Amino acid sequence: MVSFKPGDPAAVQELFEQIAPRYDQLNDLLSFGLHRLWKHQAIAWLQPRPGQQLIDLCCGTGDLALVLAARVRPGGSVLGIDAAAAPLAVAARRGAAQPWLPLRWQQGDALATGLASASCDGAVIAYGLRNLADPGAGLRELRRLLRDGGRAAVLDFNRPSGVAARFQRFYLRRLVVPTAEQFGIPEHYAYLEDSLQRFPTGLEQEALARQAGFSAARHRPLAGGLMGLLELVA
Repeated sequence: MVSFKPGDPAAVQELFEQIAPRYDQLNDLLSFGLHRLWKHQAIAWLQPRPGQQLIDLCCGTGDLALVLAARVRPGGSVLGIDAAAAPLAVAARRGAAQPWLPLRWQQGDALATGLASASCDGAVIAYGLRNLADPGAGLRELRRLLRDGGRAAVLDFNRPSGVAARFQRFYLRRLVVPTAEQFGIPEHYAYLEDSLQRFPTGLEQEALARQAGFSAARHRPLAGGLMGLLELVA
């Protein structure tokens, strides 16, 4: 088995291949369902409209892509991209249950999608940027895909300080890992704390986004600083 080393593409892909059947249930348990609220805040920033072409990078099991697809009808479409096949299979089944939604799925690398430049009006990454080998390169690829003026929303764990940081460590060690252990996959979620140590802070994400060519970048703390939403304009 590949060890779950943060930033290792093979390890991250294996992780999500293995947890795909339990991923949505665990997200609901570990966030008390609040991940849905945070994702809707990302969608509120994106402002999806009928006719738009949107991309969900690191789409996982497709929950965001499904919501976006309902917003871009008629005339629009949503492409969900993920490196792991198992979450995409779950996403495809969910999409097939709503065949009227304009959805497509593609297995691929978020750092090198192979898509045409300036080919989308907006994009989201939810809990994916932190898992990339190079978050700065991920933001550069995101900017390349967006048309000028297009919006992007990047939702992920935040790197807080002080009391919030201590609470986050407590949450990860005393709730996340023990809960995952009950599902027989503690090592899959034990990597979270390590992945956060290498993840850029909110201010660093803003700087990386501007270096990538975004005209505007604002990192907004959510959930008392435990989560963060990077709001971008191409």
